Amino acid sequence: MSSTPRISFEFFPPQTLDASFRLWETVQALAPMQPEFVSVTYGAGGTTRKLTHDAVATIHRNYGLNVAAHLTCVDATKAETLEIAEAYAAAGVTEIVALRGDAPKGATQWEKHPEGFASSVELVEALAKTGRFKIRVGAYPERHPDAADLAADVAFLKRKIDAGATSAITQFFFEPDTFFRFRDACAAAGITAPIIPGILPIISWEGAKKFAARCGAQVSQRLDDAFTRAVADGREELYALAHCTQLCDRLIEGGVEDLHFYTLNRPHLTREVVRALGIQPALVLEKVA
Repeated sequence: MSSTPRISFEFFPPQTLDASFRLWETVQALAPMQPEFVSVTYGAGGTTRKLTHDAVATIHRNYGLNVAAHLTCVDATKAETLEIAEAYAAAGVTEIVALRGDAPKGATQWEKHPEGFASSVELVEALAKTGRFKIRVGAYPERHPDAADLAADVAFLKRKIDAGATSAITQFFFEPDTFFRFRDACAAAGITAPIIPGILPIISWEGAKKFAARCGAQVSQRLDDAFTRAVADGREELYALAHCTQLCDRLIEGGVEDLHFYTLNRPHLTREVVRALGIQPALVLEKVA
């Protein structure tokens, strides 16, 4: 292993009491790993907007972590969206992950709000004009379901960077060469901003395949066969740890310096992978609110 990477984690806001306990257990388990930042998502269609704000503010205030709040263009006017951004700034949050967002639940395709932002490019431009945030955006190492091809994804990412984004976080993928091909295509297009690979520790192989089908991540027959055997042998978690660690190791050997983990608010496997990469926990105490 060539070096120890910088790491970051993604959480999602709770919608039930049990989920709330799980979020805080996840934050407490992973905060000692000293992430560069953590991000908090919106639900599909922006349905957890207030929950996201509350979770962001609490994590920032109580744990002292650098929090990047997700912000989307879904189901809100431009003014409403920028009001949410201002509320983040007032809470001490200085980073935003600016995304178009998914279609609201039940909708077959994404549609612009009549008075809202038409794309993540417009959202990035508006946030950049405030001068208040470090802006991260999404990137797709395999074709986004709404894109014509991978070249279109790369071109759109360049527009977001040119609009004021300072880095991008990719959708998850299963093979290191997928990321390397995308990184090379971005470099050829003149993108110089950091591109951080998104890593999905596989807690459930069947669940991971469903995620992959929705976002266009390719699953090789080799990997499917290997996980199927591991599940049948009762060693799915062991194989998931080995696969994820090896994926991260290959990325680091290829020059990657940052890794972003999609935790699904299940910290155990993420923590084990991070420790396998040579990152040891520090003592972090929750502040008194």
